[in-house]
Amino acid sequence: MYLCILSMYLSMYLYIYVSIYVMYLSMYLSMYISMYLSMYHLYIYVSIYVSIYVSIYVSIYASIDVSIYVSIYLCIYLCIYLPMYLSIYLSFYVHIYVSIYIYIYVYIYTSIYVIIYVSMYICFYLYRYLCIYLCMYVCMYVCMYVCMYVCIYLSIYLSIYLSIYLSIYLSIYLSIYLSIYLSIYLSIYLSIYLSIYLSIYLSIYLSIYLSIYLSIYLSLYLFIFLRAPDKDL
Repeated sequence: MYLCILSMYLSMYLYIYVSIYVMYLSMYLSMYISMYLSMYHLYIYVSIYVSIYVSIYVSIYASIDVSIYVSIYLCIYLCIYLPMYLSIYLSFYVHIYVSIYIYIYVYIYTSIYVIIYVSMYICFYLYRYLCIYLCMYVCMYVCMYVCMYVCIYLSIYLSIYLSIYLSIYLSIYLSIYLSIYLSIYLSIYLSIYLSIYLSIYLSIYLSIYLSIYLSIYLSLYLFIFLRAPDKDL
């Protein structure tokens, strides 16, 4: 919106400025051409032509004195009046014609040039602006899309990978750890437990067994030993 207003303002400003300049230029050129033509060409040409024409005409249809007088009078009159009239008429005519022609020509040319230049400038500026904007937009969009896609992909990949890796690693680690731990623990525990248990068990068992065995053996021995003297008596 601002670019359109600025382009219209610049085109109108250039159009007014060029129109005023062309008008002044056409006026100056027309006045200069008219003055130049009236002073150096038309004055001499018209005066000579009219004087010759009038002198021939009067010499044929009038007497010699009248023809000479009238020719001289008309020559002087026409030499003074006609150049002034023609110079004024031609100056205005040439001024108007040249001003209109130059104004129309320069107006059309400048309007076309200004329109083409402004349109090209605006198109170039808009093209550059749109290129930069689109590049930035595409880069941001692609970056956001890639970042989002990569984040989603990495999250899914890492979750699957970590789950598989942790499951395998933990299973292997726990199996190895538990096997080693249980083997060491059970070996130590069982060795200590069995040694204590067997020692206690054997001590109790042997003590009970030996006490019972010895008591029975001694009782039988005493019984047999004590019965032997009675038989001798």
